[in-house]
Amino acid sequence: QLQLVESGGGLVQPGGSLRLSCVASGFTLDLDVYAIAWFRQAPGKEREGVSGIAGRDSNTNYADSVKGRFTISRDNAKNTVYLHMNSLRTEDTAVYYCAADPLRTSAPLSPRWYEYWGQGTQVTVSS
Repeated sequence: QLQLVESGGGLVQPGGSLRLSCVASGFTLDLDVYAIAWFRQAPGKEREGVSGIAGRDSNTNYADSVKGRFTISRDNAKNTVYLHMNSLRTEDTAVYYCAADPLRTSAPLSPRWYEYWGQGTQVTVSS
């Protein structure tokens, strides 16, 4: 079964940057057939989509709230998907999760479309 492990979270000041990593293992299909997306959940709020990247064609999409600040990328040789976060704001504070689903040509930002989930990594933006 596919396993996902997030890392790279931590405490940063507003305006700072972080790079999150999502490392996949245990997959039975080539990793490039999986769509992978990042979600986040803050206390008292529903889980929301942040950014997604499709399989071989690597098409991406972003939530309006992060567009222009965050960048998603994947390195299939390293079994890793990254989320580069710039110009961080206090409202970006949340637990960030990566999720994957096989045989998809797009990466929608709705949690219902994803079968596999990591345990999450905490991002705190505070002065």
